[in-house]
Amino acid sequence: MDIRRLRYFLTVASEGQVTGAAKILNMERPPLSRRLKQMEQELGVTLFDRSGKRLKLTHAGEPLRQRAETLLQQFDETLLEVKELDAGVQGVLSIGAVVSCISLLPGPIEKFRAKYPGVTFKIREGDHFLLNEQMEKRNIELIVARLPFEAASASQSYSILPLPPDPFVAVLPSSWSMASPKSSMDMRELADYPFLSLKTDQTKRMHERVLREFRLYGYEPQVLCECSSVAIILALVVAGIGATILPKSVMASFPLTNIAMFDIDHPGFYSEVGIVWLKDRYLSRSARHFIDIFAE
Repeated sequence: MDIRRLRYFLTVASEGQVTGAAKILNMERPPLSRRLKQMEQELGVTLFDRSGKRLKLTHAGEPLRQRAETLLQQFDETLLEVKELDAGVQGVLSIGAVVSCISLLPGPIEKFRAKYPGVTFKIREGDHFLLNEQMEKRNIELIVARLPFEAASASQSYSILPLPPDPFVAVLPSSWSMASPKSSMDMRELADYPFLSLKTDQTKRMHERVLREFRLYGYEPQVLCECSSVAIILALVVAGIGATILPKSVMASFPLTNIAMFDIDHPGFYSEVGIVWLKDRYLSRSARHFIDIFAE
């Protein structure tokens, strides 16, 4: 048994067929089938149930898959760590961010580039679940996200660097606010407007946080629409459909044309933000230094 055979095994287990796995591994189907048979003969067990259209792991194959994934992860991370010993801080740093946190990136990236000009970036956008999946696959190393991190599960351990709290603000069509010279509002006033809420099928903590704040003061918002993205919400605000509440940093990424923004007169009403990474995974030098920039 060696590392190469474990990769063959995991690829077949992931694809559920030898033909597809062979294409990914850039090899012919017959040699791959022989390698799998040889593994089973050496171990004295059957690893795959071949009775259906797709290969399924047997009771013996499943624990091997779990252990093999861990072994290969450790092997790959060890190689990465060794290669970095003399390489310095360079290469590509892949990070993820939820849309509402994109505006938090330009400042730290500018500071980072001044210190480490040999590093370039790849940035992926998505919700917590999508970004967590990308992080588990090592397509990204870090995630800038609203907290709590909703993709957290018992099977994963996360390290989190909390960032400064991000206060919520009220966002209204400018035509609705022309008669008001105030720079702030309270939940009573907001409860009178048709309300647009940020909520997706998988992430709903911000939606719940805002509703809880209304109810804390005895008000029930008139939720007109639950929207899956900030862009949708702001388009509806611009059209005069409704009002919303968003973290203040979000507004830095969008033009304020035909939009009025107000502070909210409620102490402690803010969104928590942080940088998230997998606790038991190796972090590249560039990722560690990027975290340090945020911690300054």
